[in-house]
Amino acid sequence: MSTGRPLSSRARYRAFVDDYRRRRLDDATDAVSGGATPAAEGKPKASPNRRRYVRDYLNWLKPHRVAVGTVFFLALLAGALQMIEPLFMRFIVDHVLLNKALDTAGRLTRLQLAGITFLVVVLISNSFGALKDYRQRLLNVGVMLSLRRALFDRLLHLPLPKLWEMKTGGILSRLTGDIDTTTGLLQMAIVSPAVSFIRLLIAVAVLFSLNWRLALTALAIVPGVVLMSLAFARRVRPIYRSVRKDAERIDGRVGETFSGIRVVRAFRAESREMLDYLRGRHTVLRKELFAHRRELVLWTSWSLLLSGVNVVIVWYGGWLNIRGRASIGDIMAFQWYTFLLLNPVWQIVNSFSELQRSLAAMERVFELLGMQPDKPDLPDAHDAPRLVREIRFEKVEFEYVEGRPVVRDFNVTVPAGSVVALVGRSGAGKTTVTDLVARFHDPTRGRILLNGTDIRELRLRSYRDLLAIVQQDVFLFDGSVRDNIAYARNDATDDDVEDAARRANAHEFIARLPDGYDTFIGERGVKLSGGQQQRLAIARAILASPQILILDEATSNLDTESEQLIQASMSTLLAGRTTFVIAHRLSTIRRADLILVMEDGSIVERGTHQELMEARGGYYGMVLRQMEVATQQGEALNV
Repeated sequence: MSTGRPLSSRARYRAFVDDYRRRRLDDATDAVSGGATPAAEGKPKASPNRRRYVRDYLNWLKPHRVAVGTVFFLALLAGALQMIEPLFMRFIVDHVLLNKALDTAGRLTRLQLAGITFLVVVLISNSFGALKDYRQRLLNVGVMLSLRRALFDRLLHLPLPKLWEMKTGGILSRLTGDIDTTTGLLQMAIVSPAVSFIRLLIAVAVLFSLNWRLALTALAIVPGVVLMSLAFARRVRPIYRSVRKDAERIDGRVGETFSGIRVVRAFRAESREMLDYLRGRHTVLRKELFAHRRELVLWTSWSLLLSGVNVVIVWYGGWLNIRGRASIGDIMAFQWYTFLLLNPVWQIVNSFSELQRSLAAMERVFELLGMQPDKPDLPDAHDAPRLVREIRFEKVEFEYVEGRPVVRDFNVTVPAGSVVALVGRSGAGKTTVTDLVARFHDPTRGRILLNGTDIRELRLRSYRDLLAIVQQDVFLFDGSVRDNIAYARNDATDDDVEDAARRANAHEFIARLPDGYDTFIGERGVKLSGGQQQRLAIARAILASPQILILDEATSNLDTESEQLIQASMSTLLAGRTTFVIAHRLSTIRRADLILVMEDGSIVERGTHQELMEARGGYYGMVLRQMEVATQQGEALNV
C-alpha cells in the first residue's frame, strides 16, 4: 500500500480522461484508477482472446439452442405482425374514410371489419411479444445459472495465488455483476440485432412498394448515422471496463475493512477508510457520468433525427400528394413505418452500445473460465490408497519466487502413525512443508511419495480425502456449532458430532452455550473465544477421521487449562494417524516420534525430544529459552 497521500477522485478522474483521450484504455488489459498501466508502453494492446471468448459464450448457448430458437421465432412473429399494422391505417384512410365511391353504410361495414381485424392483429402481436419476453427471461435465468455454477466451480479450484490476487471483492464482482451483465449478450448480441435487422428489411421492402420517393427520403440518412453510432459505441466500451475494475477494487477494500474492523477501530482509521471509499465511489461516479454524457449525445441525436424525418415526410409527402403522387394514407403509413424503420436501426445501435458493457463483463468471466484449475489430474492418475503406510520426502525443494527456495534438500521418511514435529523460527519453512503435504503446492524439485507413489500421480480429490488440517488462523463459518463441526463430513450424525467435540475437549463449553450445539457463532466464529474456536476446529478435524493430520500451531491460542485438556487427549486424538505438527510451544511436542528443527528451509537437527536434548544443539537452546520465559511468567514448562 502506498504511504503517500492518496489521489483525490478529481485527480484520478483527470488521469482517466487523459488516458481515454489518448486511447490508452481502448484495449488495455489492466486500467487502474489513476491511469492505465500500458500507457507508458505507448500503443494500446489488443485483446487477442476476445473472439475466443465470444465463441466460448456461443458454446455455452448450445444446450439452450431450442430455447434460443423459440425466443427467436416468437420475436419474429411479433415483429412481423407489427410491420403490417401501418397497412391497416393506410387501408382505413384511403379505402374507407376517403373512398367516395362507397356509401355511408358500406364505409361503416368496411371500417368495422378492418377495425376488428386490426385489433385482433394487435392483440396477437402483443401476446407473442409477452410470450417472447417470458421465454427470454427463462432462457436468461438458465444461462445465468449455468455460467454461475461453472464460474463458482472454477473459482473453487483455481490456484491459491490467483485467488489471493483477485481478493474477495473481485471474486464476488465476477459471480454477481459480471455474470448478470454477460447474460445480456444473448439479447444484445443475438436476438435483438437479428430480429431488428429482419424487421428493417421488411420495413424497407414495404416502404419501396408504397412509394419509392418517400422511401429514399427516409433511408438517405440511415447509413451515415449507423456508422457514426457504432464508432461512438465502441469508444464507450473502455469506460465501462475501467468502471468495472474500479468497482471490483472498491468492493475488495470494503471486504478487507470489515474483516479487519477491529484493527480499523484500534488504530482509529474509520475516517481514513471512509475517505478511501468515497474517493473510489466518486471516481466511479465521474466515469459513469463521463460515459453517460457521450451516450446522451447519441440519444439526443436520434431523437432529433426521428422528429426531423417525420417533418420531412409530412412536408415532402404533402408536396407529392398535391402533385398526385402520394395519398394521405401513404403519408400516414410512412410516418408509422419511419418509426418502425428507425426503431430497429436504433435497437441495433443501442444493442451495440449495451453490448460494450456485456462484452467487457464477458471477457472477465471467460478469462476466469479459461484458467487452468489448480493441479489438474494427470491423464493416467489413479485414486490414492485407503491406508497410509509411509510418506517419504526425496530431495524436496520449493520456490515461491524462482531462484529463492524456501524449502531445500528436504529428506524425511515418515512411517504410518508417526507424529512428526516441525520447529524453528518464523520463516524457516515449516508451514510450507505442510502445504506441500496437503498439495497446496507441488515441489519445485524432488518428490513426495505416498506408499512409494508420487502424490502428483494420484487424483487430487482422493488424496485430500486422506487429510485434515487445523491451522493457527482458525476459520469458522457463520452457522451453528453443529454445522461447523459437521462440515468435515456430510453424513455425520449428531452422535458423531458430539463424540468429536468430546475428544477435542469442546463438549463442556458447547453445553454451556445458550442453544448448545445449535448456537450460532457469527462470522468467523466471533462469538467464541480464540481457544473455543480452535477446539471446534480440532473437533472438525477429528470428525473427518483422516489418515494424515496436519496441526499448524493448533494450540497456539489456547490458554494453559485448555491446552492441558487437549494434551490429555492427544494420544487418543493422534492414534493411528500420520501427523505433522507445527508447534511454537515445545512442551506440546515432547512425545513426538520425530522432531525436525528447520532453519532457512533446511533440516538442521532431527531426532526425538530426548535425543535432541542430549545433543545440546539449537533445539536444546530453544527449550531452555522457553523454560526461562515460563519461569518468569510463573508457569511450568514440562520438558
